[in-house]
Amino acid sequence: MAYRRTERVLRRLAARRDAILAAAQAAAAEGGMAAVQIVPVAERAGIAAGTVYRYFPSKTELVNELVAQACDREVEAMRQAAAAAPGPLSAIAAAVAAFGTRALANRKLAWALIAEPSDAETDNSRDIFRNALVAELDRLIRAAAAGGLLPPGETSLAAPALVGALIQGLIGPLAPQVDANPARQHEAVQSLTLLALRALGIADARARGLVAQTVMPLREGAA
Repeated sequence: MAYRRTERVLRRLAARRDAILAAAQAAAAEGGMAAVQIVPVAERAGIAAGTVYRYFPSKTELVNELVAQACDREVEAMRQAAAAAPGPLSAIAAAVAAFGTRALANRKLAWALIAEPSDAETDNSRDIFRNALVAELDRLIRAAAAGGLLPPGETSLAAPALVGALIQGLIGPLAPQVDANPARQHEAVQSLTLLALRALGIADARARGLVAQTVMPLREGAA
């Protein structure tokens, strides 16, 4: 019986922690990282501010965990999309399209979690996020290169350049405004995926075929 009580307590603690993180994410989605403050997050979660501090002793720790969870979630989504693709080039297209589709589903939150200007400590956690995205794309690019599917040459700069293009081209302040417009979101994801494939040296006709093969199913699945 004592074990069961302990198990219930652990579940309750985990649920409260999840509620705090969900409230922090909702705040970031509305107002960026500046909106992630302990008292408003506590109010959203329906708990006292002191309770939030028991789980996250500072705003920085809360933000870092929020970013870490997002990193794990988004990299896993890219990995799963790539794994379901029929070949190495399709895997690159699928991973790029998965990132783009998910980022545009909540553009403001994506920007806040990945690249919004902030304090140095928050930027450190987002560096980890960006590096994880680079590492996942780099893995896929190297696999395609090793199979002779990409033009010969150095590929080490490709993944960082593509991540930069995806961030700035889809969710950055200079990116086209496509919020709440599924058709324009789909077009943006197609365009950035095509750009990524062309940048890797894939012939235009082949690149367009890969985009048609991968982006449409992802859009249907996300609807």
